[in-house]
Amino acid sequence: MAETMLKFVYNGKAYPEKRLAEIRRADFEGIYQPLVRAKAEAQAARCSQCGVPFCQSACPLGNDIPDWLMLAAEGRLEEAFRSAAATNPMPEICGSICPQDRLCEGHCVIEQSGHGAVTIGAIEKFLTEEAFARGWAGPVPVGNWGIGERAPGIGIIGAGPAGLAAAEMLRRQGVDVTLYDRHDRAGGLMAYGIPNFKLEKSLVARRVARLEASGVQFRQNCDVGRDISFAELRARHDGVLITTGVYKARALDCGKDSVKSVLPALDFLIASQRARPGAADKRLSASGKSVLVVGGGDTAMDCVRTALRQDAREVVCLYRRDRAGMPGSPTEVRHAEEEGARFHFLLAPAAIEGDRRAGFRVIANRIRLLDADAMGRRMMAPVPGEFENFAADLVISALGFEPEDLPVLFNEPGLKTARDGRIRAGARDFATSLPGVFAAGDIVRGASLVVWALKDGKEAAGAITHFLRSAPETRRVVELAGA
Repeated sequence: MAETMLKFVYNGKAYPEKRLAEIRRADFEGIYQPLVRAKAEAQAARCSQCGVPFCQSACPLGNDIPDWLMLAAEGRLEEAFRSAAATNPMPEICGSICPQDRLCEGHCVIEQSGHGAVTIGAIEKFLTEEAFARGWAGPVPVGNWGIGERAPGIGIIGAGPAGLAAAEMLRRQGVDVTLYDRHDRAGGLMAYGIPNFKLEKSLVARRVARLEASGVQFRQNCDVGRDISFAELRARHDGVLITTGVYKARALDCGKDSVKSVLPALDFLIASQRARPGAADKRLSASGKSVLVVGGGDTAMDCVRTALRQDAREVVCLYRRDRAGMPGSPTEVRHAEEEGARFHFLLAPAAIEGDRRAGFRVIANRIRLLDADAMGRRMMAPVPGEFENFAADLVISALGFEPEDLPVLFNEPGLKTARDGRIRAGARDFATSLPGVFAAGDIVRGASLVVWALKDGKEAAGAITHFLRSAPETRRVVELAGA
């Protein structure tokens, strides 16, 4: 190992070649060139193989990163892929959109020592692309539930990352799975909320096709509570898993009249995914407009960079904290700046005047950061009398997402939720207040990363399998308790 690894002293940190900003902002293609094998192996060889792998502990999925980096460095690419895929149902998705600078790469030991992290995400994506190209990925191995036994069926509401991960794990156990989703394609925010320049939609479609080939049934354009009742869904399946995610936009706090003028981030991003610039609804396009985006997370960066690619006249981002306090990936902010976006920090909209026909004037209040609270987050206060004005043709709010009122949408008052609308579910068994109904992903933990949704989906599938394999009389007691 010593001969192959520990090359960080000789080889510097190197990402795949990046396309020039002026070129990439003219299309929706990925910003990086594909990683070549020699470079992937050389970068993997930089791993220090430390005794306590902080990269692994910082990964929500607990991926065995040092193991598959060593295999990749030795040229054993198929083994490296299988090691990566053993804990991660979608390695190439995580390699594309995980904020590695905040997770695995940010905790890399050689990053902390000043040598620059191993480019884990790029290598992870490279391995999976090699696997699909060479036929190593293969179909989902469908398990046999039991000789002479009827395979149970599970209905999953929501075809986002948590739902897709759970579907694969359940099929591996031989469980029949039907996924219900309100949109016309599967993937959730991976399909509609994350732009193609960050995550190629062909990768999502490939994962969906792989699940379909394994026997997973997809019911698209099916809004539970409207097109099919929740009660009917429960009657149709042996269990139900809710993985709807959170889609309700968090509103700006600057008056009802002001909020009417604001376009929610997801509306803007979904419109862009459905139709590129030149779509019929000009209200949802940034083409030729002065655009102002409010927010500092990854969704805000998606809006900023999408507007630039729609040939906006200018794009400005307002954030109420300083740069260091931005919740999004610093890499995404840097990409946005390279592509021409301008950032203004410590400003929060106090009022928005005007309309879409005449244009808007956004009045932003200067913000002062105070001491940190008990959680270490610095508190804020508006500075009296200090305002700054911004002119815009389109104002986009990207302040995050909240849960929809699922008990009302599903007409199921027995489904218990927290005060903020998240479904209450067990931390280990993912069980809700309703017998045979489980929940996982953002609808339980709140808006978060795709990698956390994958983890939750995997673990929920394990809990559901345990429930289904429990003694029939035990399950019957559970069912009667909810009758």
